[in-house]
Amino acid sequence: MSEKKRRAGASAVGAASSSKKPRASAAASYAESLRSKLRPDASILATLRSLASASASKSKATSKSLADLDLSADPASSYIVVADQDSASVTSRINRLVLAAARSILSGRGFSFAVPSRAASNQVYLPDLDRIVLVRRESARPFANVATARKATITARVLSLVHAVLGRGIHVTKRDLFYTDVKLFGDQSQSDAVLDDVSCMLGCTRSSLHVVASEKGVVVGRLVFADDGDRIDCTRMGVGGKAIPPNVDRVSGIESDALFILLVEKDAAFMRLAEDRFYNRFPCIILTAKGQPDVATRLFLRRLKVELKLPVLALVDSDPYGLKILSVYMCGSKNMSYDSANLTTPDIKWLGVRPSDLDKYRVPEQCRLPMTDHDIKVGKELLEEDFVKQNEGWVKELEMMLRTKQKAEIQALSSFGFQYLTEVYLPLKLQEQDWI
Repeated sequence: MSEKKRRAGASAVGAASSSKKPRASAAASYAESLRSKLRPDASILATLRSLASASASKSKATSKSLADLDLSADPASSYIVVADQDSASVTSRINRLVLAAARSILSGRGFSFAVPSRAASNQVYLPDLDRIVLVRRESARPFANVATARKATITARVLSLVHAVLGRGIHVTKRDLFYTDVKLFGDQSQSDAVLDDVSCMLGCTRSSLHVVASEKGVVVGRLVFADDGDRIDCTRMGVGGKAIPPNVDRVSGIESDALFILLVEKDAAFMRLAEDRFYNRFPCIILTAKGQPDVATRLFLRRLKVELKLPVLALVDSDPYGLKILSVYMCGSKNMSYDSANLTTPDIKWLGVRPSDLDKYRVPEQCRLPMTDHDIKVGKELLEEDFVKQNEGWVKELEMMLRTKQKAEIQALSSFGFQYLTEVYLPLKLQEQDWI
């Protein structure tokens, strides 16, 4: 290459580089200008106190249950309704099931379990309750049928194991349960699914079976509680926070001076909030399930909402999965629709990051990601869900996301500075009461 061409090429690269800089620089400049719009913290705190007061007043109204609805048939016979039960009650129900099976075998008829069907077609959204429930339809699971013999055997084995656990008065993890008979279960998904079937059959919550999932969720902030008698102060848990106990029943003595609960999708944003001690500047409780919400985190969030009567604000990624995760907290998952009354936290406000925020805060193009075909498919499916259609704001944001075909993670805000999330974005959101 000649010296002349080399210089021309260098000039072209320099020109292209300089043409990009103003756009990034302009975005950064605008983002920083938003800092000047922030009012004193005292003003924002006054707004939060009003929100907390309104939430407390609203919580005094009795929440609806299936029994409150005007159904053509008896609610209990129309839908599966499970409840917390003590060990003696659950053990008694298992004994009755086993005795019925024994009598059936002695009479020469073999045995079969009547198992509530958790098929997708049996899971419906009830607008009056704002959650997903399970329609009561049962299917037979006979041991004498080749197609169901193995499933019937697994069901009998899980009932036996749960009976033993309750008898000892201990708790075990789902993984422990699986390893008691690996060859029979084959895969943990098999024992997990049957465990949910057993909950439906016995009419009790899964926690009543004393089988829990491993610790996943964490909490930090203005919260004090007793965990099996040990006093926990969540302001002294460092950046990592306190693991949410898998057995939420052992939590007691909940105290807090927080003004709201901040529900965060991912642990990266959680760590930023914890390290910056965001909960001291704006008194709050911060918790995350590090992605897809587990049962313990959902139970814990509901417990905080019910006992403290605080508003819940959600911070999730601006993509279909962020909204899907938020919907699980609010309306329940189809997999555990039979226990939605105990696992859902209604009236969670979508604080961010929303599709409209990408332009509002001028998030740089290089920090936005193109939606994949699968992302678009999930987004369109969400638009068809009844619980999404009920919220006009959700519909508009989803439609915008699908129209622009862009998504972004919470960390996209770090392009303006690693602490932009806690120093500007969230305070401004709270100040403007910019949530759905």
